[in-house]
Formats: sequence, C-alpha cells, structure tokens
Amino acid sequence: MQCQFCTQPATVHLTTIRDGQKVVQHLCEACARQHHLVEHSQAELNIKAAVHFMLMHQLGPEAEELARLRCPECGIKYMEFRVDGRLGCPRDYEALRLGLEPVLKRVHRATRHVGKRPPHHLDNRRRFNDLYELHRRLCQAVENEQYELAACLRDMIRARESGG
Repeated sequence: MQCQFCTQPATVHLTTIRDGQKVVQHLCEACARQHHLVEHSQAELNIKAAVHFMLMHQLGPEAEELARLRCPECGIKYMEFRVDGRLGCPRDYEALRLGLEPVLKRVHRATRHVGKRPPHHLDNRRRFNDLYELHRRLCQAVENEQYELAACLRDMIRARESGG
C-alpha cells in the first residue's frame, strides 16, 4: 500500500473516528511526521524492561532478593530467566535455586527429574508377568466353575491394572 501523500510504501496506518465516520489514513513515516500525525520519539518500546517491571511488582518483597541472584559461571540473572524463560548453563539450577524451585514445583510438580521407565524395564516385566499369571489363574477358575475364586482374581487384576 502506498502513502496518500507520496509514492513511498505506507508504514503508518491511522484509524480515527470523525463525526461518527471511520477515517483511515495510510502514510509513510516521513509524511506522518511532516503532517504531525505521529510523535517523533527516539525511545523505542523495551519489552524486556516492561516485563521486568511487571514481574518486580508481582513478586513483592522477595523481588529484590531474587533480582540479586546471578550465576557466577554464565552471568545470567534470575530476572533475565523470568523474562526469556531460558537458563544459560547447567550451574544456573544451583545458583538460581531460590527462584527456580517454586517455578519447577508449579510446572513439573517436582524439583527433581526422574524420567520414565521404558516398557521393557525389569519392574514393568515383573508386573506384566504377575498380571499374566493372574489372568491364567482366572481362566482356570472359570473353567473349573470356581466363581468365588474367579471374582477375587478379577478384583486383584483390576486393582493391579489401575496401579493399586
């Protein structure tokens, strides 16, 4: 889209309401300044500073102590982590522990990563073998018309399959 006053590409788009009518203007930056439609400002919006400011107010009295936290190895500050969401090195977990522990508890419900066990893990194999044996005994009890035993075995299987 071109500027309404010259042939430059329009980078400023103003929408105003005049006498109940919507008026849209498409201008290049130079024409917008020349017609005093935008303020000329050297200061740019600093998103990191704005987020840092909001976090300081949200955190309250602990904010000053957390703001002083810094990793001695990579130099990242706790507030930089809060803004970017990224740590700088593995040592940050210890250096920024005071601020990281509540975040980790909220996000992961723990502060220590233990991982998952693969399906072929020894404990899972034992559990599978136990369930297989209970199913085999259940089929045998039904075949021999031992319904009370079958009901007990069924309940045991259900409990173990549900994690009990």
